[in-house]
Amino acid sequence: MPITSTILDVAENHPDQFAIVGGEDRLTYSELVEDSRRMFAVVDELHRAHTDPPSPAPETDGIPITAISVTSAFETSRIIAGLAGFRALSATIDPRWPLSHQIGVINATGIGVVISDSPALAEALAASAWTGTVISLADFRAHEASVMESAPLPSVRDEAEPFLMLFSSGTTSNPKAFIKTRQQYRDNVAVSAAHLGPLPGVATLAPGPVSYSLTLYAIIESLATGGSVHVADEFHPITMGRRIAAEKITRVVAVPAVVRALAEAARRDPERFTGLDLVVTGGANLPASIRDRLGEILPDTRLISYYGAAEIGFIGDSREGDGTWITIYPTIGAQIRAESGSQAPEGELGTLWILAAACSYGYVTGTTDAVLRDEDGWATVADQGRIENGMLQLAGRAGDIAITGGHKVSLPEVERAYETYDNLGEVCAIALDDSALGSIIVLVIEGSADATEGSADKAALFEHARARLAPQFVPRRIYRLQRLPRTVGGKIRRAETVDLIMSGRGQRL
Repeated sequence: MPITSTILDVAENHPDQFAIVGGEDRLTYSELVEDSRRMFAVVDELHRAHTDPPSPAPETDGIPITAISVTSAFETSRIIAGLAGFRALSATIDPRWPLSHQIGVINATGIGVVISDSPALAEALAASAWTGTVISLADFRAHEASVMESAPLPSVRDEAEPFLMLFSSGTTSNPKAFIKTRQQYRDNVAVSAAHLGPLPGVATLAPGPVSYSLTLYAIIESLATGGSVHVADEFHPITMGRRIAAEKITRVVAVPAVVRALAEAARRDPERFTGLDLVVTGGANLPASIRDRLGEILPDTRLISYYGAAEIGFIGDSREGDGTWITIYPTIGAQIRAESGSQAPEGELGTLWILAAACSYGYVTGTTDAVLRDEDGWATVADQGRIENGMLQLAGRAGDIAITGGHKVSLPEVERAYETYDNLGEVCAIALDDSALGSIIVLVIEGSADATEGSADKAALFEHARARLAPQFVPRRIYRLQRLPRTVGGKIRRAETVDLIMSGRGQRL
């Protein structure tokens, strides 16, 4: 696993280089190595103390699982990096998940030790049949401080050994767990290093929960390539601006909402951001307004919008416009399949299948019956899209495609058309059942009537769509909700938006 070999190499040759930096806390590479020895000694003792330990899922090859479920990005990063050089399997559980989801994955996957400060989680686990151990972060740190005889030095483990357990969701449905082996992460880092700029000595800022795959990948790739990763529990524009300047941060990895906030922070205080060379954001279809705004304020800062799936790894990226068309990386295979399973014609919408060395083998037994890969190794997470002239255009997940009058309509494409509508705010396109057409396209805008007065004129909204979309994409109705439903990560919940409109909660314009 490159993270361990690189950590050991940098610790020997550049011992004082920072590895992980938080708001107040920081670890050099040499300190990380010593820290990891005490950390594993504690984790190993906690697992061995079980008289009737939980049985880890068969996909773990019997390696005990340690889960971290705390809000501190620094502590989560420290523990994941520290355990990487030992026979240990780490998992990050978002403490903001519904309690039932947390309990479900802990029991279903056989997690043995949970580091958590949630009394509710500890009580619920104690009341269940789970036989593992919950330990608070403070108690875990106290145990580390009291270790008299630490473990041996971390070492480069076998490439087939499971390394991390991740989860594909956890906000609106039961989380699906999957394993990444050390070789799969090596392959993923190779793609990232070739295209997304994690280079030796580069200081990367990756604000946000480590339970987000984007943040977690940024931490792993930075340490695997000998860089320094700066983490933060959340993005505070003033604080982050100061850190970018003071720590000489040249690369930021963040979700689009944070990139938007970064651009506004740079507009107010551009001097702090002049050293910023590269901004990397995840997710497809980056709003063009964000790219334009950042380019206007920081013209020398590059912006890359990458597309990937946590189960599969990095797939491709876009470096101009709204990120609608994606260049697939040379080592990645991609094809669009029709509902029949055969390859779809050029330009036709269908399900995207990917062939990538970094892809997980499948989902963990007990967390889902979904199939990730086919018998030839091609994988899908049900993303929809089309390929034209070798370029990939995404159209959302299967639930983001509507059939109206016999036409396939991508609901995210409808939403993108409104990004250029001034002062509109967030919107969500949905499909409602219709006896004549099968379904009709409906636009739901966010905000109270007073807040959107003058910016949500019904006739103007329809005309805006007609000028930019094919006729079948143009909404037939428009509703307003005071607040669009969102996941804990801030993504709009399309299915729940449908339920709210169908229950009469929306105001029809």
